[in-house]
Amino acid sequence: MAEKLFAGMSYDRVLHKYADTVAGVCVMRLRNYADAEDCFQNTFIKLFQKSPDFMNENHLKAWLIRVAINECRNYINMNRRFVPLSAAKHETVELKENENDISWAMLQIEPKYREVLYLFYCEGYKVNEISEILGKNPNTVKTLLKRGREKLRKAYGGDEI
Repeated sequence: MAEKLFAGMSYDRVLHKYADTVAGVCVMRLRNYADAEDCFQNTFIKLFQKSPDFMNENHLKAWLIRVAINECRNYINMNRRFVPLSAAKHETVELKENENDISWAMLQIEPKYREVLYLFYCEGYKVNEISEILGKNPNTVKTLLKRGREKLRKAYGGDEI
């Protein structure tokens, strides 16, 4: 039986190519490596199990990001009543301030802003693409970007963002 291809790539190639993207989305959303690993794994399991057809690599990447975001959201909702974040503090991602790296500042702002900023700056998506991935109006994405930049500026403590 022939191996299933995803936008012309094998499963292993997709995993290798998009692992950093999916991991980044999960870590930025959950702020906890162990939880992010679970959602990362679930995202790629869904890809393997569902084997959807993709028009191209951009469609595949957008699908993976959307599924990762949904996995994180489901994980948060499912575990909200069981473990308070303060109880898992020892596992929470804590990055120290570094003038060359704003990752620690990104983790200080709300997930809805982090998500949009991550997709825009780290993944290089345009506003319209982000709106499609997140299922939001393009003007909403612009507003989230603007407000997210302001919050990031305050968290980072500067005007150079």
